[in-house]
Parts: sequence; structure tokens; C-alpha cells
Amino acid sequence: MNTPFPPPAIAPGAKTMTDFELVGEIHRLKEERNAIILAHYYQQPEIQELADYVGDSLGLAQAADKTNADVILFCGVHFMAETAKILNPGKTVLLPDLNAGCSLADSAPADKFRAFLDRHPDHVVVSYINCSAEVKAMSDIICTSSNAVKVVQSIPADRKVIFAPDKHLGAYVQRVTGRPLVLWDGVCEVHVDISLDKLKFLLGKYPDAKLAAHPECPPHILEEADFVGSTSAMLSFVQNDPGEVFIVATEGGILHKMRQAVPDKKLIAAPANAENSCACAECPYMKLNTLDKLYTALLTGQPEITMEEGVRVKALRSIRAMLDLG
Repeated sequence: MNTPFPPPAIAPGAKTMTDFELVGEIHRLKEERNAIILAHYYQQPEIQELADYVGDSLGLAQAADKTNADVILFCGVHFMAETAKILNPGKTVLLPDLNAGCSLADSAPADKFRAFLDRHPDHVVVSYINCSAEVKAMSDIICTSSNAVKVVQSIPADRKVIFAPDKHLGAYVQRVTGRPLVLWDGVCEVHVDISLDKLKFLLGKYPDAKLAAHPECPPHILEEADFVGSTSAMLSFVQNDPGEVFIVATEGGILHKMRQAVPDKKLIAAPANAENSCACAECPYMKLNTLDKLYTALLTGQPEITMEEGVRVKALRSIRAMLDLG
């Protein structure tokens, strides 16, 4: 551990405090630890309101790269906290719940990915940031949904390219750039669970609505979309487009920031496939982070993200290659 976490004289139990008291304690501990709280758009609203920075994967990586804090409390999922640690080996990086994983990252186990690369030698390896540190260490350059097209376009046209692990984002990049890509067969369980039938019902109910979709959605959803982009790009779209009604095809947590940005517009979450449900698509891993877990992490310095230094150094090269693109 890089930063000492002395126990307080009296350590109140998180479960016995109200949310108001928890927020106060989190602010107090943040100052004591010289900590920064980074949160993804998919976090619960109360966590987004606590954070020093809220953004998508690219913005969060950039924020982690620039911080002067001693402690980074990362309110997101495991690969995001790993990215912060890769960029900040001398800082303590905390994740409120180590079980906050990612279906995409899980779809690319390091041993199987290594075997896949061995079957495709002489390829430039572009990996979506939603992957493990071990996969990042095997990659030439990382991308996010915000810059995936730019990253692929930066590679010389005569080079063959592997894109992993999201095949839908990869297929979207392939269509936009015209570059043939070798795609790893991974998907985001949240975005593939958006229901086309329920979506078409909504589009019929709101004929003037514009559909904004994340490129992790499968092609049959993207074909219906008026706009395709990352979470931050979707936020900008609903802010700048003159439309008044928007259906948003991504994880429902983004609607919190959207509603703050455009309180006079109607925002509708694209529904999931669940039987007899109109519920929005939700990432169960993102929602594992809670106020009491944030408090406990800052209080105890656990759970802390650690990794083997050799892996970190190799992963840093691919992340730095992305960040250096601007």
C-alpha cells in the first residue's frame, strides 16, 4: 500500500449511518487521504454527485493520468481501476467492490487471447479499454468508444489489424473506416440485451424521437439510430441537437447527467429484453458500488488494486500510445 490508512479513534459502521452521514464521512476521509473520486456515467446518481470527475472511459483515463491525489477511489468496474493503477504505480487505487467486473473483459481471458494472437502473427493489436491488464499488456494500442475510429485510422493502411474484445464496436469501426479488422468474439451483456422489438414500439409511440445508440450495441440496433457514439458523445448529442425527445440505447446510468444537462427534453431509456419488463438496460457490475462501500474503502484502504509490475509496464505502453494520440 502506498498511502497509510490509520484507523480513526472511533470507526462508525457504515451500515449504521444514514446516506447523509455517509456522504459527510466520505468527504471528510477524502480530505484526510488526499483522495480523488472518479466515477463512470453508469454509476448510481448519488455516487456521480459525490465524484470529483464523472466521465466515460477515455475521460476517466485522462483524469487518472493528470491527478495529483495520493489516493484514487475509482467508482466504476475493475478494468477501469486497473487502468488508473497502470498510469499511477505510486498511488493507492481503490475499487469499492472487487466483484465489479465486466462481461467484455471476462470474454477475453489472457491465455486464450495469447493463443488467438499466435494464430494471427504480424497484426497490430488494438484492444478496447474494456479488457484486463494482461490483455492490455499484449496489445499495441488501447482505444475507447470515443476514439476507436481515430486509433484505427492512425495505423498505416498496409498493416493488418486485430480488434478486441468487443465485436460490435469492432464491426462499427470497420464500417466507418473501411478497414478490414480481425475481430475477437466478445460482447457487452448490457448492450446486446437491448430489445429491438421494444425499441421499435417506443419509436412508434414517439415518432419524433431521435435514437442515440452506443457502438457496443449490435448492428440491428445501430441501424435504427440517428446517432452512434460513446457515452460522452451521446451526452453532447442530446445537448446540441434541436430535438425534444430522445431514446437512449446504452446503460441507463447516463440518463442522470443527461437530465441535468437538458431538463426540458424528454429522455427515454431503451428497454432491455427481460420478459414483461420495460426496465432500462443496467450493468449489474457498475451497480455494485454503493455509498457504504465507498466509505469503507476510504476508511480502510481496501480493496486496493495491485498487479505484477512487468504486466503494468507492458500495459502502460499501449495505454500511453492511445493517450499520445490526444
